[in-house]
Amino acid sequence: MPKLSVVVPMHNVEAFAESTLRSLAGNADPDFEFLLVDDCSTDATSWVIDRWAEKHPGVRVIRHEKNMGIAQARNSGIDAAEGEFITFLDGDDWYGPGHLAELVSAIEELGCDFARTDHVQVTGTERVVRRPPAPLRGAVMDPRDGIAPADMETMVDYPFVWAGIYRRHLFADGGMRFATELRTAEDRLWIWRLHLKARTYASLGLHGVFYRRGVPTSLTQIKDSRQLDFIPAYDALLRDVQEDPETDRFLLKAVRTYCAMIAFHIGKAHEYESSAAQRLRREARDALHRMPQHALEETLKTIDSTRSRLLSRLRDGRKAA
Repeated sequence: MPKLSVVVPMHNVEAFAESTLRSLAGNADPDFEFLLVDDCSTDATSWVIDRWAEKHPGVRVIRHEKNMGIAQARNSGIDAAEGEFITFLDGDDWYGPGHLAELVSAIEELGCDFARTDHVQVTGTERVVRRPPAPLRGAVMDPRDGIAPADMETMVDYPFVWAGIYRRHLFADGGMRFATELRTAEDRLWIWRLHLKARTYASLGLHGVFYRRGVPTSLTQIKDSRQLDFIPAYDALLRDVQEDPETDRFLLKAVRTYCAMIAFHIGKAHEYESSAAQRLRREARDALHRMPQHALEETLKTIDSTRSRLLSRLRDGRKAA
């Protein structure tokens, strides 16, 4: 059994594939396997993958006959993974040399279910280190303690699934799969479910994963209806929280985060395609009415006045400025 499985979804990333794959070579180890999931690329990505896989051991290529999205691509990698641990890397990001060995060493020493790491955000030539908002570093903690309180940034506000490593047992019996009906925001729902399911976690001060921000092909840059998938994602999250034995502990955090996402997207509605912007306003208003109203009222009282006014106007059917 390999020690680590690295799942790398790749779709039309020919401009970055070489650097991503070189970074895997810089982390190669006989105990590591790399699962490259080609999600039906239509550019030169498939050719780059095949050429690289021929030269490097420990590589398996998984191909989708049609484009299925990043959630299914990750799931395909999870299903094929044989490692004791699993981690993820997006096809346009990269690792620093030796990062994976440090990652595995850290989680083995701590003995926890999963560990989240810092990452380096890359915008052009600028580098900025982003850290998980954990209360401690290098110590084992309860993942549920990483969810609340509602008025603070917590671990569920750090939705980068590739900035972490996860024990295989979390994925047993079909568990911890990504919601394939979601084209975006699948990572946010997954992180919440991870913190609700796992028993132990840690935060690590490693700076070996590099995230390209603002890439034109990134789903974060799209301006169409795919952006609206945050609504079904947070609807599913609210259902999970309301069914949880500790619903009273987490409900306000879930509602507040949902409201923050609505306000964020409404604030960018002018950038979206016209039909997507209209649908956003309509579905966001409906979402506010679906929320537990006592939790929504508490949220509107405690968030900043700008977002409170925007959400109140939206809920009441008035034009949101």
